Amino acid sequence: MSNNIPVIPAVSVAVVRGERVLLVKRAHAPSKGLYAFPGGKVEPGETLEDAARRELFEETQLCAADLRPLIEIHIEGAPEGHPVDYRLTVFGARHDGGEAVASDDAETAAFYTLAEMRALPLADAVLVTAERLLGLPQND
Repeated sequence: MSNNIPVIPAVSVAVVRGERVLLVKRAHAPSKGLYAFPGGKVEPGETLEDAARRELFEETQLCAADLRPLIEIHIEGAPEGHPVDYRLTVFGARHDGGEAVASDDAETAAFYTLAEMRALPLADAVLVTAERLLGLPQND
């Protein structure tokens, strides 16, 4: 990480419903074409949790319960032509009802089992985070 590159705060939300985890297919960079947890940039004046709730609703039309921060990930923007890096805080949450509807910059939105996730092109740390949320051994 270079000190000359601005770092933008971002959030994503890993929502669990039974033995499935919510993923969206990213329609835009960073991570375009990859499956990831719904999320995006934190707006000025927003808390991380407020941003997580907003992004989840904007991309999937869902609300979630029991949001809690899980991990923080540094995403370099340069490989995808972005002049900034991102500090991504991933939240875990419980499904609070309703069906996911892809909106905003999500191409698709659905709940996946770990077996289904292993066959998808995933963004960094998605599988290990899902395994942690579901209480399974991690494949490190």
